Amino acid sequence: MAKAKYTGPAEALELYEALVGRFDDVQRRGAANPYTSLNGHMFTFLDREGTLALRFSDDDRAEFQAIYESGPSIQHGKTMNGYATVPADLLERTDDLEPWFARSYRWIGTLGPKPTTKKKK
Repeated sequence: MAKAKYTGPAEALELYEALVGRFDDVQRRGAANPYTSLNGHMFTFLDREGTLALRFSDDDRAEFQAIYESGPSIQHGKTMNGYATVPADLLERTDDLEPWFARSYRWIGTLGPKPTTKKKK
């Protein structure tokens, strides 16, 4: 059976992959739902509408949202705790977005590894 593919805007996916590609130690994951994670904690994702969300500390999120007049990420009617949406025009300006991606990555690195649940045999 073939893997599911991202069905959102191709241009948004290309921009997201270009941004992630600027960081040697970050891998894009998720075929149908592109995201990045560190130690089991997701810190960015691209939704089906082509909107990028970044996860920040409370202070960084407030600063980002104030500068770019962005809001929280809402998925399936629920607000994603800690995430801010990236305006479409900022996603197109990779040089301007890169430091915010780096801040998100650094902050998520301060969280301890997320415990995994192993299936019992």
